[in-house]
Amino acid sequence: MRAALRTSPLTALLGALLLAAGGAQAAATLPALNIDKSQISVSGLSAGGFMANQLGYAYSATFKGVGVFAAGPYMCAGHSNYTACMYGASISSAMLNTMQADINNWSGTAIDDKAGVAAQKVFLFVGTSDFTVGPNPMNGVNTQYQNNGVPAANLSYVQRSGTAHTFPTDFDSSGNNACGSSASPYISNCGYDGAGTALTKFYGALNPRNNAPAAANYIEFDQGTFIAGNPGMAATGWVYVPADCAAGASCRLHVALHGCQQNTATIGDRFVKNTGYTRWADTNRIVVLFPQSKVDNTSRTTAASGSLANPNGCWDWIGWYGGNFAQRAGTQAAAIKAMVDRLASGSSDGGGGGGGGGTLPAPASVTTSGATASSMAIGWAAVNGAAGYNVYRNGAKVNGSTVAGTSFTDTGLAAATTYSWTVAGVDAGGLQGALSAPASGTTTGSAPACFTASNYAHTTAGRAHVGGGYALANGSNQNMGFWNVFITTTLKQTGANHYVIGSC
Repeated sequence: MRAALRTSPLTALLGALLLAAGGAQAAATLPALNIDKSQISVSGLSAGGFMANQLGYAYSATFKGVGVFAAGPYMCAGHSNYTACMYGASISSAMLNTMQADINNWSGTAIDDKAGVAAQKVFLFVGTSDFTVGPNPMNGVNTQYQNNGVPAANLSYVQRSGTAHTFPTDFDSSGNNACGSSASPYISNCGYDGAGTALTKFYGALNPRNNAPAAANYIEFDQGTFIAGNPGMAATGWVYVPADCAAGASCRLHVALHGCQQNTATIGDRFVKNTGYTRWADTNRIVVLFPQSKVDNTSRTTAASGSLANPNGCWDWIGWYGGNFAQRAGTQAAAIKAMVDRLASGSSDGGGGGGGGGTLPAPASVTTSGATASSMAIGWAAVNGAAGYNVYRNGAKVNGSTVAGTSFTDTGLAAATTYSWTVAGVDAGGLQGALSAPASGTTTGSAPACFTASNYAHTTAGRAHVGGGYALANGSNQNMGFWNVFITTTLKQTGANHYVIGSC
């Protein structure tokens, strides 16, 4: 969130030194492990909570458990200024209805079938002294899950007295803030085991935790394979792999998402090591993935909050990196899903995005051709021993079933847009080999007209109108933020008097 707006060079340097002191190793390739794909879950704090929620809706067929610590409902900032989704703001029935329309309209297309949400186990947590997000937005999250069929037995909602905007633990760690204070590193001994309670919700009774997980089990890995140049994600991430999981045992997988100002560049390894996830993982065969965001000081047009930078390294719940941020195709969502697929690609039923488990070499001579305004043909050289192939666009798998030949036509693309594709062979056992080098291509057609101006100027030019003090795009009615001369928004014209927030 925006609990604090600046990260000093000294803070970043101290974070790097802390990470080095923790025995960080050189970035490695994310391993392919034997993951039980029916036991994959995700949780996060603050912006990480928003992202966990988004991943749970977008990929409900993958994530069977979702934990949201102090965040807000799915697509809240897709329609309202981000301030209407935090700071204790009440989430109205009308707002929830608008968000629900997205879920209904996208179900089975832009996101997985919404029926998968009803089968999830959901854990929600917020402190009553949290004034950064607070109980009201979390009430909206709770209602939204109820509206999407999550039964009471699968939905736990904890509001803990005296707890501020922080990740709650039941042990002391060096440098942590007090439970009643919202301050870096936003991890506190609140006498409450947040990680353990969430994991128990997802997986049932757990073995006693190990309070001293082995340093060798922490792996810094290369995120570059998965991020496709996304400016909001760091070059490396972290994963904790218990020894028996590394040796081939069937294990569960949990994705733990830090909040704003909690990436390793800012606070070192504190979120990775001091939240308690790895203590439970070590004795319960749970691999824990810790993707990492990064600071991005470039001002970008967002879905409904005007033009904003991301100086706190938040996960994208506002739309910095595209209007599809909460869908499967969202750049950060797709990258995290590709990491999950890579980790799970060593299981017997094969794997998905990002890499192998198998031994097939990468396909050579990947090309793009036959561009239209909405499609592109991808071709590649055959790989000896391959029974089929998987195709990835910008890091996200696009073929439903394994491609039998050496070509694939990718459809549903935007006009005048450049994409990147990679290909991997799949052997007879279903294991995926190495990914190819990327091949890029640009669709045909004309880019829609874009207009960048203040929200006030958009209304005077007839591209937007005013409602409740906010500027609303004509046609789409998307909330552009406050109606004034200070907020700048880019509107894309997609039809006669029809505009959407975006860029060309």
